[in-house]
Amino acid sequence: MLIDTNTYTGHWPFRQLRDNTCEAILNRMNAIGADVSVVSNLNGIFYKDTRSANEELYHEIRSSRKFSDRFIPLAVINPIYSGWENDFKVCTGKLGMKGIRLHPQYHGYELTNENCITLVKMARDKGIPVALSLRMVDSRPSSWMDISKEWALKDVLPILKAVPDAKYMILNIANNSQLNVYNKEEMELFRKTDLIMDTSGRMLLNLGDMLKSYGTDKFAFGTHAPILDHITGLLRIEALRAEEASQEVKNLLYYGNAKRILSL
Repeated sequence: MLIDTNTYTGHWPFRQLRDNTCEAILNRMNAIGADVSVVSNLNGIFYKDTRSANEELYHEIRSSRKFSDRFIPLAVINPIYSGWENDFKVCTGKLGMKGIRLHPQYHGYELTNENCITLVKMARDKGIPVALSLRMVDSRPSSWMDISKEWALKDVLPILKAVPDAKYMILNIANNSQLNVYNKEEMELFRKTDLIMDTSGRMLLNLGDMLKSYGTDKFAFGTHAPILDHITGLLRIEALRAEEASQEVKNLLYYGNAKRILSL
């Protein structure tokens, strides 16, 4: 089994994307042997009302029976937009979305924002994960209208400290420097928290070493497609040597850790 923990439909306003529909993503999934993809709608980053983007994704998945068993939708929620509590209830209830994605850098709030903490606690109480992307696109060649600051792993520590018993998906960690956790207390918090990091980010060039440092339960296959390709995240697991990861450990990365986080 293979579960992709990090894919998107929708558009990116600063460059053209291909394979950014459920149909196109499904074709790519079939090509690499992926059974299931966790998906959210990129439009939710840029729409003022994120619920419209979540409804778009809901209707797209429902448009064909072949999508319903292959996609696990996550709702983009903006906790500083009016009515966000109701958005959460509708998206995780009526629309059946299995987690939430937060984009604080694009929506203009800090992870220490009171509403954000309340939202994460709501997700915790419902038993669903909270997804955070450290990088959406490489900031160096990006449009002057896009954000320029990329997150480091330490930037998610405030929400881990505020709600340590929630479940988290930390996605597209791009640089080795972003893995710095600065003291024993922070490292212990990171190890105790129920979270996964996906394999799409460039920092995972040394995945074998990362498994030793952070634990085999902290990583899962992810592509960040269609912004990134469908292959690289998988090759990082395939390339692990026998002394770095047994088949049992690889199975955790292919699907086991994702199933845990998503309660599948």
